[in-house]
Amino acid sequence: MTASNVTASVVAADLDEAADIVAAERPAADWRGFETRGASQAHFAMLHALLSGRYFDEAQSELGLLHAESVDGPWLLRFPAYSVQRLAALDEAGLEAVAEELAATEDFEAGQWRAADALKLVQQMAELADAAAAQGKAIFLWIVNDE
Repeated sequence: MTASNVTASVVAADLDEAADIVAAERPAADWRGFETRGASQAHFAMLHALLSGRYFDEAQSELGLLHAESVDGPWLLRFPAYSVQRLAALDEAGLEAVAEELAATEDFEAGQWRAADALKLVQQMAELADAAAAQGKAIFLWIVNDE
């Protein structure tokens, strides 16, 4: 599976809503959040690694796989609370710096992400992190292979 073949819904929800998110056809339509194409588990793990200072393998294991329907998904993961708080605390210059680092990583370069695409993802994540932190919610990643 290549990252361009995946769709991710990134939503803020209560922990007890995880099963409902898994069952949804398009979670971003039912919860506060957004949908993005081409962002795989590895992309979100790299974002967590940059925000937390963890090695990629550690960051990937910390994403917290909650559900895997099949090899094509949907998969439900929880974005780590530390990185949610970190995103919520960054100012625009900090978000831009994270996006620049993200765009320069191997997974993002291989997926032909432009710096502007990485910045949009980071800004959307930060906006959702602000809301999630203020409301005591978690951020979930619902990822499915489109093919």
